[in-house]
Amino acid sequence: MIQTLDILERLIKFESVSANSNLNIIDYIDKFLHTRGFSVYRIPSSDGKKAGIYAALGPKERAGIMLSAHTDVVPVTGQPWTTDPFNMTLKNARAYGRGTTDMKGYLASVLAMADRASHLRLREPMKIAFSYDEEIGCVGIQQMIGQLTKTIGLPRACIVGEPTQMQVAVGHKGKAALIASCNGQNGHSALAPSFVNALHLASDFIAGIRSLQNEFAMQGQQDSAYAVPYSTIHVGQLSGGIALNIVPDKAVLKLEYRHLLEDSSQELLNRIVKIAEAVATPYRDNFPQAKIDIDQYNTYPGLNVSKNNEVVPLVQGFAQSKECIKVPFGTEAGVFTQAGVPTVVCGPGSMEGQGHKPDEYVELAQLQACDAMMDRVLAELQA
Repeated sequence: MIQTLDILERLIKFESVSANSNLNIIDYIDKFLHTRGFSVYRIPSSDGKKAGIYAALGPKERAGIMLSAHTDVVPVTGQPWTTDPFNMTLKNARAYGRGTTDMKGYLASVLAMADRASHLRLREPMKIAFSYDEEIGCVGIQQMIGQLTKTIGLPRACIVGEPTQMQVAVGHKGKAALIASCNGQNGHSALAPSFVNALHLASDFIAGIRSLQNEFAMQGQQDSAYAVPYSTIHVGQLSGGIALNIVPDKAVLKLEYRHLLEDSSQELLNRIVKIAEAVATPYRDNFPQAKIDIDQYNTYPGLNVSKNNEVVPLVQGFAQSKECIKVPFGTEAGVFTQAGVPTVVCGPGSMEGQGHKPDEYVELAQLQACDAMMDRVLAELQA
């Protein structure tokens, strides 16, 4: 574990917040893997400011096992940290720092395994996928996934190392993020009833969304493996208006839905569009241009792996865990699954306990358990 901690200390120093370029941490990883004999493929983002990595070590004719992590972290702005978030602090059998749990602890364990693998003769390849912009909606891996086959090839199994306290996660909900733009009329507030107030459009739309949420809660598909067992719809931001005495002509909402795989994402989107149209229609008697436009700007698939899938007992053996769980947060695992890669989620730390919080930490015992899992993966690749 000493090597893992040394690597983790280095990784935390890279302030790879999603809003920043991640090229410095990618340069470090690229060099680390190259010097250990890995074939490394950098996959740049469309603007060239970020990049991901696919890498492999071992015989190319075999499928191998892939270990997947993202390099970006969430911001620390406004959070009351008592330690330096970008310098690792060891105390109370924990490693503190931004990304220790989500998910540079796992990334460090993978790199430490890569170093050990470079001294061994592998019968199957060790494969690596390190992405960017996961924290803003699994953006990077969706841009990278088309290059997987032509670079390192599809593995027979993949472990996405998001924090699950080293339990094997076989499911999470899919997600879509939307912008709703409400179009009304400007006017003097003394004559407010004569105009279409865009904020009124927005509030009526929110009421419709809440009604749809209640329908899913009371009558929708249910999966008791989740803390919230049904699909959810959430309005997170609302803005509009420029002055108290002006009827606002524009209002903008940001909302998301997180859906069970049994609930079609497209059907959910269609329901939201119908709500928008139903809200705007009555206003058109006084203002034909009244409308609410819905734009889906991000989406990623959910995950629902059968417990009978071979990847599940395989990774349970690596993790020495008999449990199968489903997690409330999204991961890149659904993207890999759609690409034909059997994938589960298993990594050190607790998302509920430490993820995205000030004084984020990972317990050293969790890192030790992760390193032990990596040793079992290595043994499998040598067998």
